[in-house]
Amino acid sequence: MTRQIDKRPRRLRQNATMRRLTTQVCLDPSDFIAPLFITEGEQVKSPIRSMPGQFQWSIDLVKGKAKQLHELGIPAILLFGVPETKDSEGSGAYAEAGLIQRALREIKEFVPDLLLICDLCLCEYTDHGHCGIINAPGSPQFDAKFPHGYLLNDATLERLERIAVSQAMAGADIVAPSGMIDGMVGAIRGALDRADYSQVGVLSYAVKYASAFYGPFREAAAGAPQFGDRHSHQMDPANVSQIFVESQLDIDEGADFIMIKPALAYLDVIHRLSARHPEIPIVAYNVSGEYAMIKAAAKAGWLDERQAILECLLGIKRAGADILVSYHAEEVCQWL
Repeated sequence: MTRQIDKRPRRLRQNATMRRLTTQVCLDPSDFIAPLFITEGEQVKSPIRSMPGQFQWSIDLVKGKAKQLHELGIPAILLFGVPETKDSEGSGAYAEAGLIQRALREIKEFVPDLLLICDLCLCEYTDHGHCGIINAPGSPQFDAKFPHGYLLNDATLERLERIAVSQAMAGADIVAPSGMIDGMVGAIRGALDRADYSQVGVLSYAVKYASAFYGPFREAAAGAPQFGDRHSHQMDPANVSQIFVESQLDIDEGADFIMIKPALAYLDVIHRLSARHPEIPIVAYNVSGEYAMIKAAAKAGWLDERQAILECLLGIKRAGADILVSYHAEEVCQWL
C-alpha cells in the first residue's frame, strides 16, 4: 500500500538554494538603527563592561564610526549622551553647546546623508537619574499636592520642548522622546512646528515597559535612578491592553514612528501593534539586556552567537517590526 503523503514542505526545504528562494522574512541593512553612546573628551573609546563590543565614544572618534555604519548601508544612528556634569533640571540636555548638540553638528557635517536620531529624555542629564523634573521642597516647581520625589508631568513637558528644539537646531533629523511622559509627543511636535522645524520627525517610545532588560544600558548611559524607580510612567510588563491607548494617543499627537521596548519578551505586543497600525512604521528596540544575554552565553560556549543573533532579529521582524534598533546592527550588516 502506497502512503499518500504531501511532501511539499520537504521539497521547499530540500537545499540551501531552495530555502533561500522561499524565504519569507529577510534582514537588510536598511532595517537597522544603530545606537551610539557619546561622551566627553578626545580619543575616547571606552568599553562598556556589560555590553561587550559596545563603547562610549568621544565626538572626534564617533564621526568615523558613524561613517563606517553608513557605508554598511545602515541608514540611521540613535545618539545617547553621557555628560560629565549633571544637575536637578537636566539643563545640559538643551544647552546650545551641550554634548549631543556638538556631536550632531560634527556628525552631520562629516556624514551628511546619515539620519541622526536623538534620544530625548532627561535621565542622562539629571543628577537624580529620573526622566523629568522631580517634586522637591525648595525647587521652583514644587507642588504640595504631590509627594516628594514624584515626577512632575507638566514641568517635564516644558523641558522636553526645549530639548527637542535644541536638538533640531543642531541637526537632528528625528527626535525620540523615551520617557513615557503623558502628552510628550504633542508638546514636542508643537514646539518643533512653532520653531519652524516641521521637517524634523518624532519617533515616540510609545510602548516602553518597566523592564529588567535595561540593566546594561544604565551602565552605558550612566542614567540609573538614584532613588525609586520608573514604574509610575513606564508600562507594567503584565499588561497588554494599554498598548492601544498609549500608541493611539501618540499617533494622534503627531508621532511619525512608534517604538516598542524591549523586543524579545514583547513579540506579542509588536505583532498586535503592527496589525492595529499598518499606516505607521513600527520600531522595535532590541535592548541592552537582550544583547548582553547572547554575548554572555556565546562567550561561555553555550550557543552559536551568529545563529542566535540572526534568529532573534528575524523573530522581531517576523512579529511585525518594520525597523530594528539593535546593538547587533553593525555585526549583522557585516554578515548580510
